[in-house]
Amino acid sequence: QAQLVESGGASVQPGNSLTLSCTSRDFTLEYYAIGWFRQAPGKEREGVSCIAASDGTTYYGNGVKGRFTISRDNAKGTVLLQMNSLEPGDTAVYFCATGGPCWPPISSREFTSWGKGTLVNVSS
Repeated sequence: QAQLVESGGASVQPGNSLTLSCTSRDFTLEYYAIGWFRQAPGKEREGVSCIAASDGTTYYGNGVKGRFTISRDNAKGTVLLQMNSLEPGDTAVYFCATGGPCWPPISSREFTSWGKGTLVNVSS
């Protein structure tokens, strides 16, 4: 499967917002479940959010529910992750991926095609 590409990472202060984007030049994301994952130093890669291909159902990790929103912009061929009320604990490299199921747990082991990641740093 084609590699995915993330963008939008930045350094921001707590309480700020960022929107990450995921895209692929080689296939249409609209037809695939897309997951967002993150990995902080010394920690396992964890599932952040996922949007299903079949019915568009969205899923969120416990630590981000209510703050993050995943959506599709099919006109632009992207999947977005809107992140609000960012906390220092959100600091991580964020990856988008496909090839796995969205239902909990959103497991990185189930996904087969990955981007290289984009860094989000939340600090004062």
